[in-house]
Amino acid sequence: MQWVRPTLLLNETICRANIRRIVSKAAASNITLRPHFKTHQSHEIGRWFRTEGVDRCTVSSLRMASYFADDGWNDITLAFPLNALEVDEINLLASRVKLNLCVVSADSLRHLLQRLNQPVQIFIEIDTGYHRTGIAPTHHREIEDILRVISGSSLLTFLGFLSHAGHSYAARSVAEIEKVHRDTIAQMKELGDQYRSRYPQLQLSVGDTPICSVVSNYGDMTEIRPGNLVFYDVTQCVIGSCTTEQIAIAMACPVVAVYPEREEVIVHGGGVHFSKDFLRRAEGTISFGEVVPLATNGWGSPLPSCYVKSLSQEHGIIHMPTPVLKTIKEGDVLGVLPVHACLTADAMGAYTTLEGAVIGMMPKTS
Repeated sequence: MQWVRPTLLLNETICRANIRRIVSKAAASNITLRPHFKTHQSHEIGRWFRTEGVDRCTVSSLRMASYFADDGWNDITLAFPLNALEVDEINLLASRVKLNLCVVSADSLRHLLQRLNQPVQIFIEIDTGYHRTGIAPTHHREIEDILRVISGSSLLTFLGFLSHAGHSYAARSVAEIEKVHRDTIAQMKELGDQYRSRYPQLQLSVGDTPICSVVSNYGDMTEIRPGNLVFYDVTQCVIGSCTTEQIAIAMACPVVAVYPEREEVIVHGGGVHFSKDFLRRAEGTISFGEVVPLATNGWGSPLPSCYVKSLSQEHGIIHMPTPVLKTIKEGDVLGVLPVHACLTADAMGAYTTLEGAVIGMMPKTS
């Protein structure tokens, strides 16, 4: 198959294996799996989860929640701080599905209640060390303020506490990931112990791809919400979450220029395709993606010392040692494993399977 422009390839076999792996792990650990769909943003791939028995999901926006509600998902958590300005959209969606909102302040709930007319369920987001959003687990006054607002409204139901240990992405070994996990579940367990007598059905929702990939014991947690592991990416390999063989997507990039004297190959594939997320390689260089050879049945292992060293809007500059570069010419197509699967998928807006089928994603606009 010839790819004439940047094309995001999806290996369905690998993707489905990644899904089955986490479904099996959750079942063996007796914990609910609520996968985050912000990575794939696709009805079709969501159905692959449903085929494995998954009946609930996590999203990152109300528009995404509506998109998946249209495909039959009726238990949806919006894992993004409540924006009460979206109350009309919240009312509409909550009239269709069980909608679980994530709250970080009592004031946002009070604002919401001024116009809320549909029942919603509430998670209180807890900051267990990522320091993006959430309430520190020791800030009991803030938690109690939120609980008072919830208890004062017949439209609000308290579900429990939710946390995202995003600082696990800074780990560079399984041991570091496990430490983040231990710290997270210890903080969440303490909250659970404190509030479960008042709320016997209290849920403790955690989980990110690094942690869910390497641990099996979730303690008292009731739910995990991994997302990236549906595809994985180069960052997850560096962290220790996966192997390169478990990465399910690769960008097909046509070669448009070759510069042997610079040991550089220029491809059509830039920031508008990959995003500009990068990671630092062991030798200190910056990589926007690792280069792999393409074949009709997928792609091979990363080519030694071949990586995307720079991106502009449409151009990708690949560092390629002379022995490999001698085998490359203009008109060839190289594969690139992305640094960040979520942003690459979002930038591309669709997938092409190895069989040539196009799998759509959530439209960019309503």
